[in-house]
Amino acid sequence: MAETLLEVDDLEKYFPVKGGVLKRTIGHVKAVDGVSFEIERGETMALIGESGSGKSTVAKTIIGIHEATGGSVHFDGEDITDPSSDQLDRMRSKMQMVFQDPTSSLNPRRTVGKSMEVPMKARGVPAAEREERISGLLDLVELNDEYLYKYPHELSGGQKQRINIARAISIEPDLLLLDEPTSALDVSVQAKIIGLLEDLQRELDLTYLFITHDLSLVRNFADETAVMYLGQIQEKGDTEEVFHHPRHPYSRALLSAIPVTSEEEEAYKPRREPLEGEIPSPRDIPSGCRFRTRCPYATDACAETEPSFVESDGGPLVRCHIYDDAYRGEFDEVPDVTAVADGGSRGDENPRERTAERKRAERTERARGPTHDDTEPPEQ
Repeated sequence: MAETLLEVDDLEKYFPVKGGVLKRTIGHVKAVDGVSFEIERGETMALIGESGSGKSTVAKTIIGIHEATGGSVHFDGEDITDPSSDQLDRMRSKMQMVFQDPTSSLNPRRTVGKSMEVPMKARGVPAAEREERISGLLDLVELNDEYLYKYPHELSGGQKQRINIARAISIEPDLLLLDEPTSALDVSVQAKIIGLLEDLQRELDLTYLFITHDLSLVRNFADETAVMYLGQIQEKGDTEEVFHHPRHPYSRALLSAIPVTSEEEEAYKPRREPLEGEIPSPRDIPSGCRFRTRCPYATDACAETEPSFVESDGGPLVRCHIYDDAYRGEFDEVPDVTAVADGGSRGDENPRERTAERKRAERTERARGPTHDDTEPPEQ
C-alpha cells in the first residue's frame, strides 16, 4: 500500500484588506479557500490553473512562508499547520521549494559553490563533506565542477535553475515544491529541466508538488492533476483521466487551448471551448459556482448554490452541478467527455499505471539519446 507523504485538508489562506483612517479589516482576499489533496511518496501532483488562481499561495502556505487561516497540513504523519520552531527546522530539512525565477533565487555576490554551501552549513554538514557533496550534486544536475566558481550573471537561465534544484536537494529532502520552475525558460530548456526532475525523482525517491499554468508540461510528468480556479480545486484525479476525459468546463477550456504539434495530440484535445473574460478578483468571489461567470453551461442554479466536490461517474472528483444528481435536470447541454480519441480509460486498466509506464518509456528513450550540453551559452 502506497504511503501518503503530504496531506492537505480544507486549507485556507485569507489575506486581510485594510481600509479607513484606522486601517480596520474591511474584507478578505480568499487566495486559498478549502483546498484538499494528498500526495503519495515518490509521486508527482500537478497543480494547474490560470495566474491568480492561488496555486503558489498553496505551496507557500504548506512550507510555512504564509500562515494558514484554516484547515490543516500533515507531512509524513505530523501536523505542521502551525509548526513550532523545532518543527519548522525539521520540516524544512525534509521539504524544499524551487521558485519561478532562477535569477532572483541566487545571490549575485556569491559564486555557485558558495550559494550551494548555505543550506548545508545551516544543517551542520562538515566542510569536507560539503565539498564532496556539492561536486556530486553538480554531476546529478549534469553540470561540471567549473561552475563552482561562476557567478549567476555568467550562467544561462537553464543553468541557474539546475543550480537551484541542486541546492534544494543538497540536504536530502523528501518533498520538493516546484513553483513554476520552467516558466522563465525557453521551450527547449524547459524539456531538459523536466527530464532532469524525472531522473532525480527516480534516483532519489523524491516527491513533487508541481505548480504550473503550462499544461503541455503536465501530461507526461504528473501522476495526479488538480485543476485550480479562484482559490478552489475544481477537478482532481489521475492525470491520464483528467487530460483524456476532462469533466469540468474549466478543465476542458484549458486543455482545449494547449498548442499541439501532431494530429495524434490534436485528437486527444476536447472540443474547443474558449474562456471568455478575466478571472474575478478573489476579494469579490461570485456567488454559487465560482466559474459560472465564464461558463458556457451555467444555469440559475449555478448562481444560487456552490457545487459539492463529487466523484463523476467513477472518474475524477469534480466541483460542478452537472455531475450532481440533484441538479442534472437543470442543464439543457452538458460536456461530452467521450469526444476524444481512445486515449482515456481502456477496460480495467489503471490510468495511473499507464502514466507510470509512459514515464518509464520516456526515461529509457532519453537515456539512449545525447547527453546534456554543458556549453549552453549564458543569457545576454
